[in-house]
Amino acid sequence: MKRIMLVGSYLATSILAVGLSGCSDNAAPTAGNLSLTIASSGVVAKAAKAAAADTFAAGGDTLVVTGVQVVLREVELQASDDAGADSTRVEEFEAGPLLVDLPLGGATDQVVSVDVTPGTYNEVEFKVDSVRSDEGSSAAFLAAHPGFDGVSVRVTGTFNGTAFTFTSGLESEQEHDLVPALVVAEGGGAMNLTLSVDHTSWFAASGGGLIDPATAGVAGPNREQVEHNIKQSFDSFEDDNHDGHED
Repeated sequence: MKRIMLVGSYLATSILAVGLSGCSDNAAPTAGNLSLTIASSGVVAKAAKAAAADTFAAGGDTLVVTGVQVVLREVELQASDDAGADSTRVEEFEAGPLLVDLPLGGATDQVVSVDVTPGTYNEVEFKVDSVRSDEGSSAAFLAAHPGFDGVSVRVTGTFNGTAFTFTSGLESEQEHDLVPALVVAEGGGAMNLTLSVDHTSWFAASGGGLIDPATAGVAGPNREQVEHNIKQSFDSFEDDNHDGHED
């Protein structure tokens, strides 16, 4: 087992299993260190970076987001060979399920650090996925987070002054090309991969304006639009200075 270090205050659940696949402990190359950071993105007023909430206004409506939580499973790095083609080697962060509190206001937060086999990685894959009580491995997670049975996304806040809690059990397999590729050098310095989430787009109406989260509940008329927005809001890139922007 390679070295694992949990460093993020936003890591809101116990780790059920953490490991690396596709490499051997007795491999000759000296591993490089790679951290995983979660970041919020989108157009947010600079003043919001120090605030506990994000505020959006459009068409006379005001949306205040006070909390965003996402359940993640499996973060995998796909290696490429010298010619740039996909290889069979995959480095996998098997930390999960993870309940991640998205840092608001364009902030970033590091959640895990691992040692990774040197190489060129051209793709990152991860899942947004709910945890269900009928899963054999779900007991510990749901004991710590009973409100997340069947829930993969949870947003709290106010819309025009009325409090709301939006939840969804959406499942989304995310595959992102890393351009340029992430190159982990043998014995190289620490590097960082950021998973960026543009939550500012989640309640954006297709024709402009804001969607009332109350209309995006189960069987709500805007449910499909909001879940589509969520699925499209993720990005991944190298971010060695941890500022939430691609290097």
